[in-house]
Amino acid sequence: MFVGESGCWLVVAGFSLYRRYRLKKDTQGYKRLDTEIPQQGHQDGRVDGIDDQQADDVNPAARPLISNAVAATADAERRLPLVGRRILLLALPACCDITGTTLMNIGLLFVAASIYQMTRGALVLFVGLFSVLFLRRKVYFYQWSALFIVVIGVAIVGLAGAIAPNPQAQPLNPRFLIERGTMVLREAMDEVTVQANISGAVQTVLGVLMIAGAQVFTATQFVLEEWILEQYALEPLKVVGWEGVFGFLITFVGMIILHLIIGRTDAGHLGYFDMVEGWREITQYRIVAITSVLIMISIGGFNFFGLSITRSVSATARSIIDTCRTLFIWIVSLGLGWETFKWLQIVGFVLLVYGTFLFNDIVRPPLQSCVPSGKRKKEELLPEEPIEHM
Repeated sequence: MFVGESGCWLVVAGFSLYRRYRLKKDTQGYKRLDTEIPQQGHQDGRVDGIDDQQADDVNPAARPLISNAVAATADAERRLPLVGRRILLLALPACCDITGTTLMNIGLLFVAASIYQMTRGALVLFVGLFSVLFLRRKVYFYQWSALFIVVIGVAIVGLAGAIAPNPQAQPLNPRFLIERGTMVLREAMDEVTVQANISGAVQTVLGVLMIAGAQVFTATQFVLEEWILEQYALEPLKVVGWEGVFGFLITFVGMIILHLIIGRTDAGHLGYFDMVEGWREITQYRIVAITSVLIMISIGGFNFFGLSITRSVSATARSIIDTCRTLFIWIVSLGLGWETFKWLQIVGFVLLVYGTFLFNDIVRPPLQSCVPSGKRKKEELLPEEPIEHM
């Protein structure tokens, strides 16, 4: 996971080399034009760096674009550069990512996949709550309603899987992958059950608590990233790269310690903490190596787009959109034969999409009283004064 995030630095290096090449090519025989964006604006619509005559000649339709560019530049100048010791701040969301992912994977060993999916839907509530408490965000009543609608939709999708489980649907990939994965999970469950000697109900409760606790850490990660991106200026791609570096170092040190303590013993041989066995499986099984590389690329891109949404919108909007990936996973699974069609899942996905659109103001609430008075005023699509053509 963190190797894929660290791979973002390759993209950063590629863009840097490309920019140097283009800059060198453009500066040969050409004079660079002054394209600097003005720094400040006036209340009457004029912009610093443009005299009165030029301001009068500016197309009225282009004034909002100039104002937005000035606002973006001012916002970037307000934030401090994330350099030096401040880079260590990105280790905090990386630690939350490690803890949350570990708890979710352990909890999945104790519960069914449907229960895992239903419990994971609570992420949007935790992110919304933490945004209000720590970031002082204002979430209106209809937005809270949208969050609960998303949670209910995710719960219905998971409930559909629990009521009508899939009848041994086989994917198009080789069968040994499913058989091996099922065997590993069963062995892990049997081992945990024998050692802990606990009942099935206690296992389910323990798994649900672990998954719910993981959502707290994931929500903390989202809120921390939003706060860091608000206070400091750094591209999301570099943020993902730094988180990958810190996460990889922490995970690698932890793997070495666990291998020395547990993995190399007779009881831990061929277990989860045996680094030698893990490396042998990656190098010996080609499909494992290929899927590992694809997962790295997927996670790197996933976190980059997620941080871009956090920077542009909010952490709460990111968590809701993140929950909607269940819909696309279900569509792909239907196409590959991994899932069977269930009408109850359609109901859950409809609620999921509607809650997402409602929170992001794509659709209006059914009751106008739920909308704050400040948001009821419709923005003008065109200026009142006629647009002057050039």
